[in-house]
Amino acid sequence: MPTTITYREAVVRALDEEMARDENVIFFGEDVAKAGGVFKVTPGLWEKYGPIRVRDTPISEIAIIGAGIGAAVTGLRPVVELMFADFAAVTLDQIINQAAKFRYMSGGQLKVPLTIRAAQGAGAGFGSQHSQCVEVWFMHAPGLKVAVPSNPADVLGLLKSAIRDDNPVVFLEHKLQYAENGEIPDGEHIVPFGVAKIVREGTDVTIVAIQRMVAAAVKAADELAREGISCEVIDPRTLVPLDLDTIINSVKKTGRLVTVEEALHAGGWGSEVATQVTDQAIWYLEGPVVRVTMGASIIPFSQPLEDYLIPGKDDVIAAVRRTLEP
Repeated sequence: MPTTITYREAVVRALDEEMARDENVIFFGEDVAKAGGVFKVTPGLWEKYGPIRVRDTPISEIAIIGAGIGAAVTGLRPVVELMFADFAAVTLDQIINQAAKFRYMSGGQLKVPLTIRAAQGAGAGFGSQHSQCVEVWFMHAPGLKVAVPSNPADVLGLLKSAIRDDNPVVFLEHKLQYAENGEIPDGEHIVPFGVAKIVREGTDVTIVAIQRMVAAAVKAADELAREGISCEVIDPRTLVPLDLDTIINSVKKTGRLVTVEEALHAGGWGSEVATQVTDQAIWYLEGPVVRVTMGASIIPFSQPLEDYLIPGKDDVIAAVRRTLEP
């Protein structure tokens, strides 16, 4: 029988199962040990695996990533946590110029089995420096993989895959989803990278969304279905590698594409999807490709303003109507 757990519980379950399976898996970050993490995502690991394998670090993201890279290239499988994904900005040299390139620059002699976990996303009133969606920062760095799970089952399956990967993975969790519930299957659950999920099948419009925006897309599809508009909702689950085949095959069926992302408009992952679709399937398109985004604003501290900026169901519905216009 499937089990219902929270997004938060899926994180700690994946870490627990992988630490039990492989003694080379270690975990460290700010307040992740005795405190169980600032979002209470990792309770119990320090008590179970001890201070050698589960460690608190100083408040230095550069030190956390540097130690993770060093541990990875010397034979361990570290999982490191950045409290907020925004803080990765101070570590980009280590992640992009070191972790992502070591394997290539060593001719394959070095592996970098490093998993970098970070909480991203707006909606909690944390202000402009603690609320960004930063997946595109890492999509442009060859050598990195990028996971963006939208539900507990994918958190569990993708995090386990990330830890077992011999390449560095940036694993982005949406902080507002930690309390969300979802079913996970019995037994060991692994989700491979580069395999999108068709969340809802449809025939008129393809909607591609990640993380919190998947739920907004499904709600929009439910409402539009009552009008006879059939939307296919796709969750890529990983942005690197990106399952373009599933998306393009869907567009060939529907003839229309809407992408939904809780991020800035300029340079978003939706731009890449739109480009690839127009490059490979332009003759199948029957309407404009429409992107739903947060626009061009810095995320405000004001909760009402923040809520106004975050895309939702109504924005997706408007985008679908636009691509259906004759």
